[in-house]
Amino acid sequence: MEYTLSKIATNDGHGENSAFFDGWKAYDSDPYHPTKNPNGVIQMGLAENQLSFDLVQEWVKKNPKASICTNEGVDDFKEIAIFQDYHGLPEFRNAVARFMERVRGNRVRFDPNRIVMSGGATGAQETLAFCLADSGDALLVPTPYYPGNDRDLTWRTGIQLLPVVCESSTGFKITREALETAYKKAQDSNIKVKGLLLNNPSNPLGTTIDKQTLTESLTFTNEKQIHLICDEIYSATVFDQPGFTSIAEIFEENPKSYNPNLIHIVYSLSKDLGFPGFRVGIIYSYNDTVTNCARKMSSFGLVSTQTQHLIASMLSDDEFVDRFIPESAKRLAKRHEILTRGLAQVGIGSLKSNAGLFCWMDLRRLLKEATFEAEAELWRMIIEDVKINVSPGAPFHCSEPGWFRVCFANMDDEAVRVAINRIHEFVMIVQTKKQRYIRRGKLEVSLSFRRLDEIMMGSMKMSSPHSPMSSPLVRAMT
Repeated sequence: MEYTLSKIATNDGHGENSAFFDGWKAYDSDPYHPTKNPNGVIQMGLAENQLSFDLVQEWVKKNPKASICTNEGVDDFKEIAIFQDYHGLPEFRNAVARFMERVRGNRVRFDPNRIVMSGGATGAQETLAFCLADSGDALLVPTPYYPGNDRDLTWRTGIQLLPVVCESSTGFKITREALETAYKKAQDSNIKVKGLLLNNPSNPLGTTIDKQTLTESLTFTNEKQIHLICDEIYSATVFDQPGFTSIAEIFEENPKSYNPNLIHIVYSLSKDLGFPGFRVGIIYSYNDTVTNCARKMSSFGLVSTQTQHLIASMLSDDEFVDRFIPESAKRLAKRHEILTRGLAQVGIGSLKSNAGLFCWMDLRRLLKEATFEAEAELWRMIIEDVKINVSPGAPFHCSEPGWFRVCFANMDDEAVRVAINRIHEFVMIVQTKKQRYIRRGKLEVSLSFRRLDEIMMGSMKMSSPHSPMSSPLVRAMT
């Protein structure tokens, strides 16, 4: 007997048929391990912040009472286990509001009564989409943007995401012209635009949106009377100047100039603290109706009270927070420098960035031609031969082929070193093949074993202490 499932359940709205998710699958089937699988795939496609776990672990050991699953905290077990108010624990909402303020340099204030819980930023995004738009309506989103938005915001809501095309010539900056062009294109297609979604700091660019651009964006949405959603989940990952400016600051500086009912913030602890498994997402809206509606809908993805209890205790510890935020930024800056310097050694550039857990790598000169087909071919070589999972620009809706997102905070120093060495080897091979292609006028030229060995020996002398023939890239290419 054949069972018919719903169209929503069986459509491809999750987006797993993209290179963004295919890279994860390649890693899952052959994960790198320094001793057990040294030639496996290195995961550089996952934006996780694992560089400061020792600080968190140290705090947990010193504060056993923060958990109801310890001898010191078990007396609170019953009260926490049975508490299921949609509003969340008061101490949790207070702690999160204060933490958001401190990340923003105490330049703004957040009302704990507007803090709405959700199961991670994913749930927060979808809940806001349900509150603000009907099926068929659209949100404008500057490119390149996080591929998960195509799943989180559209799969079950039925809304559309329309790209606001940003270009490398301006550092992918959002311009009023680009916003107006996207808005007019939607109007011409009879698509109702309900809002603009900004990601600040940007995933995948690793850049903060400057104050002027935020002001222009807010002015644009206010004039069009559409919503502005600011995804600020990377706000505490800023490691260089310019610093982070929240949309809350723009609004609070001139509150009478903008309609507060159109301004909403998404936040979580997944990136700033490195707690994606805790599923702590936050909706902060200046719109009372949205706040009330989102709180009712939060019953589909509440944060467990056990997690709330622990987080409230941790974020209320001023000494811990004052230490964690700058130390995390310091470690992210160091890792970012190691990666970008390693790329630069073989002539690979990246967008100048100051935040996030990734860099936006420029491999345009390694493409056979300036097409997304050539980008996909290059990406397959990196996955299959170099054995590194990086994410190509196409799933991010980048307007130009050849850009790749590289995550650097989800691994230890040794894995980063190995990854950089593999990239060095790969670039040497591609450059040599391209030079021979130019000389001979052929699309594909195979290197002999002897010539390849010579190239790799030279490359490894510059960048790696390991034998070149132990590299998965060399074996694959030969």
